[in-house]
Amino acid sequence: MSDSYVINEKREHILDQVKEFILKNGGIAKKSQLNELGIDYRRILDFVEKGDLLRLKNGYYTIRISDFAEEELIAKLFPDCVLNLESGLYAYGYIEKKPYGWRLSVDKNTSKSRFKMDYPKVLPLYTEPEILKLGVTEAKVGGCRMAVFEKERLICDCLKYEDKIDRDVLKEGLMSYIKDPDKDIAKLMRYARERKAVKKVQSIIGVWL
Repeated sequence: MSDSYVINEKREHILDQVKEFILKNGGIAKKSQLNELGIDYRRILDFVEKGDLLRLKNGYYTIRISDFAEEELIAKLFPDCVLNLESGLYAYGYIEKKPYGWRLSVDKNTSKSRFKMDYPKVLPLYTEPEILKLGVTEAKVGGCRMAVFEKERLICDCLKYEDKIDRDVLKEGLMSYIKDPDKDIAKLMRYARERKAVKKVQSIIGVWL
């Protein structure tokens, strides 16, 4: 039995272990988890270079990206982040077209390298930690439960950062909120005060109420 055969058998055995672990871990594994299995970075790099594993972003690996919808990847990779702006409007069904890129409010102390990935596209909004916790709830997006701001907080943020949103998308989202029978204007004004968006809420939404 040749040395190359033995080396290849060992490699395939390790790869099977890695794939089994990834599947048991919901389809994604961190580099640190693989290291704990005794798989060093050079071995991981070899698997990636030969197409046996796919690097989603720095330190995160999967077997096939086609196994996941965008929503699943966002939910798994960024569980501490909150949908905002266009992504929040889409989560509530306030806009019809799925936005390009995912707008996520994130802790300003989070490493920026976390969001460097080709797919899906992530557009982080760096936020004070205490502001990030304000008005967080959940919505079902594409079959996944994802963190999103309450609709009233979301609308205030959309107005506060209106320069970051396409004008037609913003208009569609605002009109959908105005027509929403479950909107809470008292809550909207409370969030408007907290998000320092009272004048915009009064001037842009007030005329429709």
